[in-house]
Amino acid sequence: MFIFGNLFQAIAYILDVILTIYMWIIIISALISWVNPDPYNPIVRFLYSVTDPVLRPIRNRIGVAMGIDISPMIAILAILFIKYFIVQSLFDLASRMRHY
Repeated sequence: MFIFGNLFQAIAYILDVILTIYMWIIIISALISWVNPDPYNPIVRFLYSVTDPVLRPIRNRIGVAMGIDISPMIAILAILFIKYFIVQSLFDLASRMRHY
C-alpha cells in the first residue's frame, strides 16, 4: 500500500506546484492589465492566452462592476479552495496509505 501512498503524494505535490504557478500567472496577468501593455508582446500574449480560458467564463457570468474586473480574484479563490481541499485531501490519503 505504501506505493499507492507515494503515488498520491507525488500527484498532490505536482498538482500543488501547478496550481501555485497558475495562480501567480493570473496575478501577473492582472497586474500587467493595469498598465495597458503592448498586445503584440509575446509575454503578454502568452499570459492572456493562458489565463483567458479560465477568466472569460467568470467574466461572462459576473460581468464587470464599476469598471473593476474581479474575475482574477474569483479564479484565485477557486485555486486556493482546490489547494486546501483537494490537494490537502490527497496528502492526507497518502499519509494514511503509508501506515498500512
